[in-house]
Amino acid sequence: MRRKVLVIAAVIMALALGSISSKAQSRYGVIGGFSFPHASDVTNRGTMTKYNVGVTWQLKLPAGFSIQPSLMYHVKGARVGDIRGVEGNNMDLSVGYLELPVSVQWGPDLLLFRPFLDVSPYIGVGLNNSITGTVGASTVVNERNAWQTAGIARMEYGVGVGIGIEIWRFQVIGRYNWNFGTIWRGGEEPDPNLSVFTEGAFHDGGNFRGLTLSLSLLF
Repeated sequence: MRRKVLVIAAVIMALALGSISSKAQSRYGVIGGFSFPHASDVTNRGTMTKYNVGVTWQLKLPAGFSIQPSLMYHVKGARVGDIRGVEGNNMDLSVGYLELPVSVQWGPDLLLFRPFLDVSPYIGVGLNNSITGTVGASTVVNERNAWQTAGIARMEYGVGVGIGIEIWRFQVIGRYNWNFGTIWRGGEEPDPNLSVFTEGAFHDGGNFRGLTLSLSLLF
């Protein structure tokens, strides 16, 4: 009996996948745009302007759905002020991630264009970073690619929610992104000159979030 159920389930799954694959269309493309990140749960001095660039693959499904994973280099950052409550104790932090977002889209095809809703969970790993710390008018920290010594987490994960429009081969998406977890992870032997800024800013939590605008060209 159990074997018959498994066979029937396998047949139904095969038929469903065959139906989807017969109606699905796929396209490859390139993607790029601008990001406007800031940090959560800290005192921000302003929003940074960064960028993202990569490759993408779109799989269109029935009923207006599509799935679009991308592989991107995505730079995020924060301008943090008054660290530990000290006025003029500021830090600029930028992190470049190799990121894998998977965009799940839904919207009606209106022949000339297709508006859609977008939900994009993502994961990423940090490739490089830049940390500048100032006290008053003096720059006391200017480091690149400091991870363990700065106590900065390499891994990121989160979700973006937005809207988009697709016209011919072009696709534009505006999305607000939330990083989960925290930037500060600590370390066995953090550099005190660095951690006074990074730990001071993020020891109570906080991570990157903000708006991204991206343009895709699909082939």
